[in-house]
Amino acid sequence: MKDRYSVTTYSVQSILGFIDSHEIAIPEMQRPFVWDGVKVRDLIDSLYKGYPTGYLITWKNPGVKVKGGGTAQGKTVLIDGQQRVTALSAALAGKAVLNDDYETRRIKIAFNPLYDGEDSPFAVLTAPISKDKRWIPDIAEIFAPSFDSYSFVTEYVEANEGAIPAAVNASINELRAISTRQIGVIQVDADCSIDEVTDIFIRINSKGVVLSQADFAMSKIASDETHGGSMMRKAIDYWCHLAVKPEFWSTITGHDAEFMASEYASKSEWLKNDREDIYDPDYGDLLRVSFMHIFGRGKLADLVALLSGRDFEERDYKSDIADDSYEKLHEGVLKFMSKDNFKDFTLALRSAGFTSKALIASNNAIDFAYNLYLTLRQDSSIPATEVKRYVQRWYVMSVLTGRYSAAPESRMDRDIRQISQRGFLDVWADIKASLLADTFWAVGVPQQLATTSTRNGAWLVYVASQIKDADNTLFSNKVKVSDAVSTMGDIHHIFPKAYLKKELQATNTLCNQVANYTYLEKRINIAIGEKRPGDYFSEARAACESDANYFGDLATVQELRQNMTANCIPESIFCMGAEDYDGFLMERRTLMAKRIRAYFESL
Repeated sequence: MKDRYSVTTYSVQSILGFIDSHEIAIPEMQRPFVWDGVKVRDLIDSLYKGYPTGYLITWKNPGVKVKGGGTAQGKTVLIDGQQRVTALSAALAGKAVLNDDYETRRIKIAFNPLYDGEDSPFAVLTAPISKDKRWIPDIAEIFAPSFDSYSFVTEYVEANEGAIPAAVNASINELRAISTRQIGVIQVDADCSIDEVTDIFIRINSKGVVLSQADFAMSKIASDETHGGSMMRKAIDYWCHLAVKPEFWSTITGHDAEFMASEYASKSEWLKNDREDIYDPDYGDLLRVSFMHIFGRGKLADLVALLSGRDFEERDYKSDIADDSYEKLHEGVLKFMSKDNFKDFTLALRSAGFTSKALIASNNAIDFAYNLYLTLRQDSSIPATEVKRYVQRWYVMSVLTGRYSAAPESRMDRDIRQISQRGFLDVWADIKASLLADTFWAVGVPQQLATTSTRNGAWLVYVASQIKDADNTLFSNKVKVSDAVSTMGDIHHIFPKAYLKKELQATNTLCNQVANYTYLEKRINIAIGEKRPGDYFSEARAACESDANYFGDLATVQELRQNMTANCIPESIFCMGAEDYDGFLMERRTLMAKRIRAYFESL
């Protein structure tokens, strides 16, 4: 079997030239540069000393067949090494980079030609260094095409008494030799699939950093100059950044007139006043949902192929397919960004009880639910009033079953195709019959609750059910579970942890079962302390019967029992001690599972 890649070397100067001429596309140049100045300095220092700096990895996208015959040469995309190349562009070519807030800044690396062998001849420019005449404040000056070595050395020697011209000139020439240093480039074969490129990347890269399919897709979009891909890429990044930091809008309006003139800006402006945080999509989420909805596919590898003009039936590449794919993706991105769509969808999640980011285990299930929302909105067989209810049910089903936990793209792809071919209602009926039968609720859900993880799907849905029903925390008629989840409350061990360790020498795993958890106020948690459950529940009941003061604020026995029911506390708790703990866990898991089922069926 032949090698699927080739290895060659290029000078630093050549690589920067490839970037400037757009022979190599660096899609990430429009995204934040995450290296700090010290890392940039260290890279320059390594090149100066002739140390290895690692390989760059590139991939030649498939050529697109054009009318008249022949093949349009696609760009070579840099898929690993963006930070290093950006650092070189910043330090040697003087190009500005973007920080995490998308603010343009220069990273200036200073050089000391009189370096005496201690530390490093390079430093990140600071105010004190800028005042020290021994330091050249910005090495980009030395690499400028107009640089005059004779004049520069003359001026430097005049400013630094005792400096020897020949020695200074030698140091400058040694610095400029960085541009001739060789960097290894691994060129992945053009006929490699997305999956093969990913595998090659993982095997070559010593750090084992996994490139996602979204990274490849974004690379392809950003390198496009024909269909507005670079602007689309910028819009996606901006939108996702705004979703987390609405105040970033002022930066955009002040620094990017081109973007502000685009239709993407009008679709993004509403985020400047948005404080929603239960769904903060990254660019992978935005791309995935847009692609699923418009193209009816779930694998982002297919998106890269389509944007390259791939004809899956003829196994060929056609320019009209690329044109159509960019147009459709543009439509999908705008639908995702729409204020009406996004806010209505997140409202559906909130009204189902998922009011806090703490209740979101991952974005995979949300991504598919948003795709489903957009799809059902245009499905004439689904009444508009029922769309959100079906989305809620599907999302809860996905969380409970872990539907998109393993191989999520494959699962999404199958679901999309099934819904497209058979219709949503038929698919949903089959899922309910096969996955959500009585056995699932009676056996499967209680088994899921036999865990210590509060990221477990069944636990998260249980808490959401309490929030949806506006339940109070245990022993309280004032504090809602929703408040406890977001700000105020503790997760309380119904059988106190210290009590179990004392009486049963219980392990942390046994103590920290989610079936032993409930939300309550911190003051109540402290007051209960290490008491036996049968004792403190009996104390609460006696206080309610006699109107006496106790750790809670429920006034009657009826209120107490209603509160216990809302928190799935079995009636037998009044008699329970350590010897009953295993039975308690089984009984409460059953009650929680029944609660979850009733909640699901109410949606």
